[in-house]
Amino acid sequence: MIEALTSGPTILLVLAALAAFAVAVVAIKIAIKLAVRIGIVAAVVLAALYATGFTDLGFLPFF
Repeated sequence: MIEALTSGPTILLVLAALAAFAVAVVAIKIAIKLAVRIGIVAAVVLAALYATGFTDLGFLPFF
């Protein structure tokens, strides 16, 4: 499989590298957006719990 990719013309190798780079950039952008949204939701939930006076988070496995 790798031989088939590396034995082709140089332009195909360059295009394959550009496509791989573009896929990586899009995946990183999606991951960052998802992480930010999850962080915002977690902050809102924790703020709501704190505002209601529910500060004992002992039921969570990591507290």
